[in-house]
Amino acid sequence: MRLSDRRPAVVAVLASLVLLFTACGGPPGNGSDPEDRPAGSDSSSSTGDSTDAGSSGPVQAPDQQATARPTQPVPSVDVSGMVDPPPGEGMDRYTRQSLNWVDCYDEGEIQCASIRAPLDYDDPDGQAITLAVSRKRATSTEAKGTLFINPGGPGGSGLNYPSYFEGHGAEESYDIVGWDPRGVGQSTPVQCFDAQQLEEYTAFDYSPDDEQEIDALIELTTEFGQACLENSGQLLEHISTEDTVRDLDLLRQLFEQPELDYFGSSYGTSIGAMYATEFPDKVGRMVLDGATSVGTTSEVRQSDGFERTLGAFATWCAEENCPLGDSKKEVQSAIKDLLDSLDEEPIPGGRRDLTQALATSGLIYALYSPADTWPNLMMGLVSAIEDDDGTDLLRWADRYNQRDPDGEFGQFNASFPAIRCLDTTGGGVKGALKEWKQVQKSAPTIGQYFGPDLICPTWPVESTGDLERPISYDGDPPILILGTTGDPATPYEYAEQMHDALSSSRLVTLRAEGHLAFDQSECVQEIVVRHLVRDEAPKKDRTCRP
Repeated sequence: MRLSDRRPAVVAVLASLVLLFTACGGPPGNGSDPEDRPAGSDSSSSTGDSTDAGSSGPVQAPDQQATARPTQPVPSVDVSGMVDPPPGEGMDRYTRQSLNWVDCYDEGEIQCASIRAPLDYDDPDGQAITLAVSRKRATSTEAKGTLFINPGGPGGSGLNYPSYFEGHGAEESYDIVGWDPRGVGQSTPVQCFDAQQLEEYTAFDYSPDDEQEIDALIELTTEFGQACLENSGQLLEHISTEDTVRDLDLLRQLFEQPELDYFGSSYGTSIGAMYATEFPDKVGRMVLDGATSVGTTSEVRQSDGFERTLGAFATWCAEENCPLGDSKKEVQSAIKDLLDSLDEEPIPGGRRDLTQALATSGLIYALYSPADTWPNLMMGLVSAIEDDDGTDLLRWADRYNQRDPDGEFGQFNASFPAIRCLDTTGGGVKGALKEWKQVQKSAPTIGQYFGPDLICPTWPVESTGDLERPISYDGDPPILILGTTGDPATPYEYAEQMHDALSSSRLVTLRAEGHLAFDQSECVQEIVVRHLVRDEAPKKDRTCRP
């Protein structure tokens, strides 16, 4: 899951996807939703060809008292990946298509194919889109079936994700299948800002200090949403989590699986929970790692999770006699002083200057990782504070923003906000500014620098509210939910809430820091593999350590 409200907005399995995904989309935010990022996403600098001028021209940005989105007419845009539907009629035309596999990653160990899906499931004879799919064949000759996986986001690419499961046991018994969800990467991608615009966007001051800076941020996020609308058109109305759930069931049918075996990380837990709610009789062995707050109401924000993790780091740092301070409070103050100083005076970061916004992104990125990486975070902060050297923080910020050394950005910067804003409602700009004030109180160290979550309040497309619909499942087999007590991006309370909502589920608690549990603990891996491979779900909730 990714910082849902900042930039204007973190999925994935940081340990593996972090190389590609962790948070993206615009200035940080204070939301309580998803995060993740892909490993080979395309740049979001390409544009589509509009065939309707309905949204062209400058758009009036909403003012600070606005309580609704500035929705616009949706143009028809020829987006890359839009195709004619397969031969036939209705949904039969999609469930009868065949997959043609070609070698694509890891020297042929991962194969890729593409399928077609309806842009609008209510109109299966209309426009079709392309979904990119990958698979890694089981190493055993007696494969148990197909395990579908999603790394998170929303907007994280899943094409490289099958490699994440190497060495844990599941790869012996399953063909592991990943895919780029609609609007993502190679699957009819959302297109918004070009590379130069994203360069300015990701470095922009998204922690406004006065009315003028708030207005500037509102204008920027409005421009971003308008660029998405002009370059992606009607696609923006059909990339919700509900659409992806329908795609996942289409994949299940194409792979001839009577039930869905599934592993979802971070935002991928939203997909899994919604699938179980909509298709309870098709649920097989399902594992959800790093639960989101989908379908529930939580008083805990994502910013609270990062505040707690930063506090744990500060306590550790002081105990280790680090140069940042002799107490938790002193370390936190040193970090705040650094971020405050960067608002007026950026420091050299090697390739570019490190601004306050980029330093915040770099800090957030580092906090996703387990506690054994904290010495690296400490040294990066010490370099910035004592030596005016922002190289480490800028490098982490670039990974967070999926910016490569050539200045190209991953497509996640477009797909993350587009999917999130279609899924969620809100109280407009006025509500976002009020929420930010509350965030600064509940997360006093870092909340200020997240800034107000203005991307969705200024989004030009109406919301479906998919992630706010209740979830439920009381079937068998039970769903396995993994929660990490020190998870910054998906706070542990979300796992407890999802466990309650999916009443027959089992909760596996990892007492550790960092985003996601599976890759951190052999204890967790053993429980998961026994569930997936041997059909042995734990009889009761379990607790593990790294």
